[in-house]
Amino acid sequence: MAKIVLCRIDSRLIHGQVVTKWVGQSQANRIAVVSDELDADPFMKNIFMMAAPPNIKVDCFGVAGFCQQWREDQLGAGNVLVLFPNLASVRQAVIDGFDIAQIQVGGLGGGPGRKVVFQNITLDDADEVTLRDLQERGVDVYFQTIPEDKPQKLADILKRL
Repeated sequence: MAKIVLCRIDSRLIHGQVVTKWVGQSQANRIAVVSDELDADPFMKNIFMMAAPPNIKVDCFGVAGFCQQWREDQLGAGNVLVLFPNLASVRQAVIDGFDIAQIQVGGLGGGPGRKVVFQNITLDDADEVTLRDLQERGVDVYFQTIPEDKPQKLADILKRL
């Protein structure tokens, strides 16, 4: 059974901040990227897998495949940093049996109808519904872009919407 050392939502998935800060801070030796879009695009999937340091094993799953692997053997062995690109994907994984106690929101980009709530993190009305649903399912959600930032509680973030 793998140890989930960090479950992070970041629309950029594997990027400099994750590689230089979160992998080391969490002591992860594996990254599990959970994205239906990336899993369906072999070219981009290969690029993201090469973005990780050479000593870090990277697995890429669609949400259904990730949940199946979770049910079968809790992702195998190692210290795993799990990355989701958006709130909807992590919510679906939780509904499908991914048993996670805490989720960090680290980066959700901008767009029409989205409001900045903390640094580079934006939310819209659908995100608020999803976040409240995760909370009702017993998941502790907090916001933190880099390890040096003080984690922000969901209740405080929702007041900014």
